[in-house]
Amino acid sequence: MRWKCTCAYDGTNFDGWQRQTDGNAVQNYLEAALSRIFNNQTLTHGSGRTDAGVHARGQCFHFDAQWSHDSGKLIRALHSILPTSIRIHSARRVGDSFHARHSAVGKRYIYHYYLGRADPLQERYLWACRSVPLDVEAMCEAASHLTGTHDFTAFGATHGKDNDPNPVKTIHRLDLKQRGKRITLTTEGSGYLYRMVRSFAGGLYSVGRGRLTPGEVKEILESKVRTHRIVTAPAKGLCLKKVFY
Repeated sequence: MRWKCTCAYDGTNFDGWQRQTDGNAVQNYLEAALSRIFNNQTLTHGSGRTDAGVHARGQCFHFDAQWSHDSGKLIRALHSILPTSIRIHSARRVGDSFHARHSAVGKRYIYHYYLGRADPLQERYLWACRSVPLDVEAMCEAASHLTGTHDFTAFGATHGKDNDPNPVKTIHRLDLKQRGKRITLTTEGSGYLYRMVRSFAGGLYSVGRGRLTPGEVKEILESKVRTHRIVTAPAKGLCLKKVFY
């Protein structure tokens, strides 16, 4: 019996999604809770990893286990064990051919900037930038160069055996909206390289500050070479919003 679940988590105090030897990853806590419920080691498979400090509203995972009750009771059982920083939005039975990672066809991420000092109750969910204006129009122009199908090597980061061997991805959406001091970057794509969204966010911030031009962003993309000119934005501003199947 295969179960597909969608969960949310505040990534601030976790070592990312993927299980770690110290047991402090989101996956560790989920597997410990499931293993306790089923009285047997129960492993999960996620749609993809998120870094330490990155949040999620729509992370998807699956696991195999026999459960004779309804999904609501399974969710309540999980919530009785999991820390309050992890919550299960949904759980439903799916066919054995479903795979949280391999069946995914796209993802949506959001990244939050804040101009100036943020409220302490919000600071852990955004990048509080310096109190200087950002040229959002130039940032949007640069973002337009990053949509479409490209080799995104220049916006990825190597990560040993977990590095995606295929740097060609299709970005369907990459836009920014400003409301007061908050700027929200939204992106949807077929897939993303390691730290690619945070590189988008850092690169576009550099454009907003006048450190890069939209044309230089295009040149960096076309070079297919990672450069120190593309900074990696802080993890806390990033959230995995939705996984598409």
